[in-house]
Amino acid sequence: MTEATVTAITPMMTTKRLVKSAVAHPLFEYRLLIVTAGVLLTLGLLMVISSSSVIAAVDEGDPYYYGKRQLILASAGLLGAWAMSRLSEKWLRRLVLPALALAIVFLMLTILTPLGVCVGGNCNWLRLGPAWTQFQPSEFAKLAIILWGADALARRQKLLTDLRQWFVYLAMTFTMIGLVVFEHDQGTAIVMTLLVLVVLLVAGAPWRLLISLGVLAGAAVTALIIFQPNRLDRLWAFLDPTLDPYGINLQQRRGLYALASGGWFGKGLGSSHQKWGLLSEAHTDFIFAIIGEELGLAGSLMVIGLFTVLGVVGIRVALNAASTFSRLVAIGVVAWFSVQALVNIAVATRSIPVMGVTLPLISYGGSSLLATLAAMGLLVGCARRVPATAAALAERRTKPRATTIVGAGA
Repeated sequence: MTEATVTAITPMMTTKRLVKSAVAHPLFEYRLLIVTAGVLLTLGLLMVISSSSVIAAVDEGDPYYYGKRQLILASAGLLGAWAMSRLSEKWLRRLVLPALALAIVFLMLTILTPLGVCVGGNCNWLRLGPAWTQFQPSEFAKLAIILWGADALARRQKLLTDLRQWFVYLAMTFTMIGLVVFEHDQGTAIVMTLLVLVVLLVAGAPWRLLISLGVLAGAAVTALIIFQPNRLDRLWAFLDPTLDPYGINLQQRRGLYALASGGWFGKGLGSSHQKWGLLSEAHTDFIFAIIGEELGLAGSLMVIGLFTVLGVVGIRVALNAASTFSRLVAIGVVAWFSVQALVNIAVATRSIPVMGVTLPLISYGGSSLLATLAAMGLLVGCARRVPATAAALAERRTKPRATTIVGAGA
């Protein structure tokens, strides 16, 4: 081997050793979760400012109106995420019943009282006072389902071979999903159902139970589509792209135009054409289409890659979790983010009919952003409680810092 070859190989070997050392570090997954979520959130803030600038200028007289609101909400959400990540498992489990009760009460208020507000055909908003108090209880119900499921299934872990042990969990969970269905929010109900099925699979539910629930969920979705004319219209529009191209099919057609016109590297941040009133919901449900238009295929793949990293690291956290409760919480959050991101991207790429769900950490929306940041805090908290990570964090806190004394005459 020549000296030049050795010189070329040595940096590669050094880099490989450094990568292996970084991956093997007990804080690697904990840090990677925070960095990945931070990049997604930062990208989301930029894309909300870009995609909403036209509609904000027209409706509010300030092109940065929605961007500034999202930034304020993100700041509040980060504080909430930090608090959630620091809560011990003991305290989290104490919050389960209050969170569950609040979720059910708010969902019922949305359906049964004049406090419920309908927007875009979905009556899933609750307004408790001034306009700024309006929020979507269904977003926070996802958090309640994850915490309730993790606590209930962890307590019954040794008894789960008996199907009767699943009754209380399933009854409470599908009560909340049923309330969301009555809000006409089919997209959120589907995300919640898939989330529950993933948690049940990880918890060790018998296959006959999973198959039965899958069949029932499929039958329920079919019934909802058949008996809700707007959902049936969306299905026919999806099956026939030429049907009503300037009506019910317009949204997804414009989304495809946006993605197709972005090319490899996009038109540049802020340079979208479709956001000029052509693509409605450009800053919410169809923000992925604007990402494709402005940042191109490279930007789209980056977003998909970031969610993939988040999912893989979250699964690793679950596998190494300190307890059954933490494992189920981590899996619940990963299932929520992965399923919802997949549904949102599939809608934007016209792979499934329009569902009306946001892209986690990226789309505009206060309820969605606050809830997903809280869920991210739960996942980071699970990572902090992984035994190796907890030991490394404790060692870092107790390790004395080196001090440097600089003499006056040095």
